[in-house]
Amino acid sequence: MIVDAHAHVIVPEITRDASPAEDWRPHVYREDGRQVVEMDGRAIRSAVGEFVDVEAILAAQDAAGVDRVVLCPLVTLLFGDAEPREALARCRIQNAALIAIVRAHPQRVSALGAVPLQDPPLAARELEALMADGALAGVEVAASVGGVALGDDRFEPFWDAAERSGALVFIHPTTRGFPVPALQDLYLWNLVGNPMETTVTAAHMVLAGVLERHPRLRVLLAHAGGAVLALRGRLRHGHAVVAAAGERLQEPPEDSLRRLHYDTITHDPSLLRALVEFAGPERVLLGSDQPFDMADPRPVETVRAAGLDPEAQAAVLGANAARLLGLEVSAR
Repeated sequence: MIVDAHAHVIVPEITRDASPAEDWRPHVYREDGRQVVEMDGRAIRSAVGEFVDVEAILAAQDAAGVDRVVLCPLVTLLFGDAEPREALARCRIQNAALIAIVRAHPQRVSALGAVPLQDPPLAARELEALMADGALAGVEVAASVGGVALGDDRFEPFWDAAERSGALVFIHPTTRGFPVPALQDLYLWNLVGNPMETTVTAAHMVLAGVLERHPRLRVLLAHAGGAVLALRGRLRHGHAVVAAAGERLQEPPEDSLRRLHYDTITHDPSLLRALVEFAGPERVLLGSDQPFDMADPRPVETVRAAGLDPEAQAAVLGANAARLLGLEVSAR
């Protein structure tokens, strides 16, 4: 079984077509053959594939050689800036729709829902309810909430619930985490800013001891963890010699980094091979990031080009995702 563990969907029930009077909803339309997502006065034109039609999404996955896809919301539809109860209502619209998609395509689709992480106790309760239902595999969360990285103590109720429930928590950059002028040029807000958001929150979680305190957490980082692989030496050195970096974490930073899971979206087979060598083949999951322009359109080929041994390749292509999702594994 080949599983794409990182792909996005905008469920029709959350769009403005479902309720035109509610202007918080995304307006999805076509322009020059591409889908445009407009919300909060911002038009997102980076989708080159299908966002809304699940059958079209599955057809694209077929063309890429993928048997099963894990769908999660567009990250801006996590509504991290909304009042918590309002965000909860919006998350529930998506969660109900995602559950319906999973039940309509039980052999093809798994899904990660949404919770209002700006209120961690509320998010914890909602996560536990979702996991008790059993249709969703976990939730997607943004790399920061209100500018606060996920290692902050305020998120402890959520991490407690995620560990207890066995939820898969997928951390995805907000896409606008760094208001740095230079990042507004040359598409750097995406090329550099997105993976750096993931890097910052992963390092924050590691040095704050989140993974050490919650060793059974199942956390998947988008975009191969950003730059954490390249920065592991700096984290190790800082943890050893700088009090501020070493006061919360007892184990070596590499041990916590190896507790995380990483998708394969590196756009570089040699870098992917290095990630597998560092994290272990059991910690890396195939991902595409469809339908965006920065997606890997042929992720299976990327993995096969990395020169992994057959057992490691099978793990990355699907066995790891199947284990985390509680699926039966079949060879392909």
